[in-house]
Amino acid sequence: MNCIKLIILFSVFFLCGDTSAQQRNQNRMAINQPAHDTGIYRNLFLESGYSQAEIDKKVAKAYHDLFEGPDRIYFEVGDSMAYVSDIKNNDARTEGLSYGMMVAIQLDKKEVFDRIWRWSKKYLQHQSGPREGYFAWSINPHTMKKNSEGSASDGELYYITSLLFAANKWGNNTGINYYQEARRILDCMWKKDGTGNIYNLINTAHKQITFVPEGDNYNWTDPSYHLPAFYEVWALYAKDGHEQFYLDCADTSRVFLHRTTHPKTGLNPDYAEFSGAPHSTPWMLAAFRYDSWRVPMNIAMDYSWFGKDKAWQENYAKRFQSFLRSKGMDTFEDQFNMDGTRPDFILQAGTVKKLRHSLGLIATAATASTMNKEKNSREFVDKLWNAKLEPYEDGYFDPYYDGLLYMFSLMHASGKYQIIKPIAIN
Repeated sequence: MNCIKLIILFSVFFLCGDTSAQQRNQNRMAINQPAHDTGIYRNLFLESGYSQAEIDKKVAKAYHDLFEGPDRIYFEVGDSMAYVSDIKNNDARTEGLSYGMMVAIQLDKKEVFDRIWRWSKKYLQHQSGPREGYFAWSINPHTMKKNSEGSASDGELYYITSLLFAANKWGNNTGINYYQEARRILDCMWKKDGTGNIYNLINTAHKQITFVPEGDNYNWTDPSYHLPAFYEVWALYAKDGHEQFYLDCADTSRVFLHRTTHPKTGLNPDYAEFSGAPHSTPWMLAAFRYDSWRVPMNIAMDYSWFGKDKAWQENYAKRFQSFLRSKGMDTFEDQFNMDGTRPDFILQAGTVKKLRHSLGLIATAATASTMNKEKNSREFVDKLWNAKLEPYEDGYFDPYYDGLLYMFSLMHASGKYQIIKPIAIN
């Protein structure tokens, strides 16, 4: 009997040890090789000592809060449609709608994905004219009056990528031909030649995404729209004959990010020239503001998924996190001049004009820990873990922008934000 007990104990010890060794090997692979090659994604929370059950629970709660809870930003319409609302600005915009679709495809929420797509297509996508295939970027979901007919290029970027992922995950025979819908946007994009003052989403001469594919806004960009990982995905799965162009765009975006981020602080302007130089507008002086919060998350995605610019990206993460740490881990504010000083002009959020220690930036700053190998980088992971999607002390609450960046960052930090490859058919 004692021998049997010893054998059982030894077997349990061996299996547990083997699992730990496998986990360590997977972590090493995730750190040293791109996820596209290995299929392995770093789980920063697990590496920091949190259990997988706790991690799954935290991600599920964030999803519940945004899509199902009393402060949700997702609203169903009839039996087949739904929209995501930027509540503080009283609109639904392609930014949030396409973000909602990306969350849904990553977390396998097919009904949510399909509902948002149907609503976007019905109410926002232009079906004819110079803007055919593009989307009006903002609409009042109560009056259904569009705030603009024009596009914001990042919305289309996310729509296309999420639709390609949906085609890979769910196929094209379940009611929506996802691949066909993605191709329609792309094919329409390639037909834009300036007729009606409407252009390609990507400035084809500079191979960079435009701020808006219309008029002079075609000639400058938003650093947070630069997602080299998405272009790599298009090159893999769009199959529209522009594969090399998309790969060139990915490389161009990487070089652009080198130029537009400050050499010491790592901060970038909200808007930029194609050279990377700051671009001010009549409504806003150039500075690191709300759009800019997304840049570390986008760079971390490219680092994790494709790993083609690792040395610079690792250095960027050190600079960026070091700067924020210098401002106080519990006090760093959310708008800066690129040199790290406080800007004279403060951009308001909704009706509130105030610098604060914002959840959205807390969240995306933690994703940079994917790239930063310094031990103290874990502070940012712990800070994200302990953050809460709830009103600030002054009552301000933004479940839309803060909430979606929090959701994306949790997905990145838990290894749940992934390249979705085609399902192998046996």
